[in-house]
Amino acid sequence: MTTPASDNQAAADTGRSGGLRLNDVTLTLGDGDTAVTALDDVGLTVAPGEFVAVVGPSGSGKSSLLAVAGGLQRPTSGTVHIAGTELTTLSDKERTATRLRHIGFVFQQSNLLASLTVREQLLLPLHIDGRLDTTARTRADELIEAVGLTHRAGSRPHQLSGGERQRAGLARALMTSPAVLLVDEPTSALDRVRSAEAVRLIAEQTHERNTATVMVTHDTVIMDAADRVYEMVDGRLS
Repeated sequence: MTTPASDNQAAADTGRSGGLRLNDVTLTLGDGDTAVTALDDVGLTVAPGEFVAVVGPSGSGKSSLLAVAGGLQRPTSGTVHIAGTELTTLSDKERTATRLRHIGFVFQQSNLLASLTVREQLLLPLHIDGRLDTTARTRADELIEAVGLTHRAGSRPHQLSGGERQRAGLARALMTSPAVLLVDEPTSALDRVRSAEAVRLIAEQTHERNTATVMVTHDTVIMDAADRVYEMVDGRLS
């Protein structure tokens, strides 16, 4: 396991260049005697083009880490920087815009919209953001090819296998050219072979597209593809 280093200069360089940086992040849920510390003074720096895995059992704080890193939840204390922007100082509206343009999410379940084809799933984020044009359509086709789904571009989720749905979800997450990619238990519904394929694909796309990627997982067998591996226990990285 890699132990997080307190390298302030490296963290500052990452913040300027567009990766992910969490400084002394604590997240407390609840009040009084029922309060639970989901994240305990977490520091994490992920550079563009770097694939970091965070492993740990259920309840260790992995999902809370992704929620805070992705601007879905404000930390109780500490700061979060995405592409040089401090999320903790933004309004709710500004954080939503930052998520749409700079953060890609790959969920445990693919969360594809049942009525849309694979190609339409990819085009939807840019349609919402008012950036749907010929360039966007070309990029969608390129991403679909990159994840091996060209023959499925016109298919809807119920026509796809579990592995194909996961690949479609990855392509959709990359559609906005995000600075940061956050991946939540991507292999929980896949068998061993497809799990390894999914993680290799995430690693390849991270390096090719210069994205700062964090994957949380309980599956220690598939971590070889990661550039660095951390362990989370009781809200702390070690």
